[in-house]
Amino acid sequence: MRESKGDLMGRGTAAAMLLVTVAAVRLALAASASVAPAVVGDWQGALSTGSTSLRVVVHLSHDKDGKLSGTMDSPDQGATGIVMSSVSFAKPDLHLAIEAIGAAFDGKFDGGKQEIAGVWKQGAASLPLTLSRLRK
Repeated sequence: MRESKGDLMGRGTAAAMLLVTVAAVRLALAASASVAPAVVGDWQGALSTGSTSLRVVVHLSHDKDGKLSGTMDSPDQGATGIVMSSVSFAKPDLHLAIEAIGAAFDGKFDGGKQEIAGVWKQGAASLPLTLSRLRK
């Protein structure tokens, strides 16, 4: 079977479109990967409730699907590995929800200071919380 010039050009155009699509997907993945790692890691801060101070340790990572996920520890209360129900980051805004304990955190990431400053909400309480990158 002999192919016409039009058939060959159609295949060339399809191949070129496929290459453009693959390049666009790779660029989109690279862009999303470059945003999230800014907050990936371990963070530590303290909630002050007047006479009491409670340390909070936040562990942010990528799950198997590339989405942000996390857990939280409260060392002073002996609690570890509390799973976050949702984590979202759109630079500079970070939102953490921990439904298991009825808590949420909304903060702003400062890459220069390596801090996330915001408000911890749990029940009726709204407390300032600044998380600093935990160095290992």
